Parts: sequence; C-alpha cells; structure tokens
Amino acid sequence: MILYRPVGQAEYDLIAASGFTAFPPRLPEQPIFYPVLNAQYAREINEKWNRFEKAAGYTGYITMFEIDDEYAARFPVQVVGAHYHQELWVPAGELAEFNAHIIGPIRVL
Repeated sequence: MILYRPVGQAEYDLIAASGFTAFPPRLPEQPIFYPVLNAQYAREINEKWNRFEKAAGYTGYITMFEIDDEYAARFPVQVVGAHYHQELWVPAGELAEFNAHIIGPIRVL
C-alpha cells in the first residue's frame, strides 16, 4: 500500500535523521499517527494547515512511502470529511511496529 504523510519542518527533520526510514514517536497530545491514502488530501492538509502553523515551521512536506499490505489491513480506512479524506489511524504506541513494516525509504514529493 502506498501512503502519504504531510509533515512540518520539525517532523521532516526527525524523518531525515532516521535516514528516511521511520516516522518519529508521537507527542503526548497525539494519540494516533494518521498517514493518508492519497496525495491530494496530503497536499490539502499542507496548504490549509501546516503552512499556517508555527509548530510546523510554516511549511509542509508531503512524504510518500510503501507499507506491507497485510500489515496495513489491520487498520481500517477512516473517512474524515470528503470522500477522499481517507486516513489510517495507527495508535501512537504501535508506531515503532508500523515503521518496521515500511518498505524502502520514505520519499519526499
């Protein structure tokens, strides 16, 4: 499965520090990690939120990565708005295992 993750500068820096192999642990106020299923939605998040957020460094990157289909199927697709606002909700405590199922590098679009 191909997934996308819109990220701000701080998260991007942590992904780069991992050698583009893992997403960083969630902050205490972030109970889920939510990659999205399409680039359109990821772009929209960056354009409508990240570029206006001080915490995101007023910037946004779209990352793209592949994850094992069988593992990804553990997380039902959540639709959180328009029909294309599709996300996987990964509990924060499972992010290390999720990272272990990433195939290849995390790429930046």
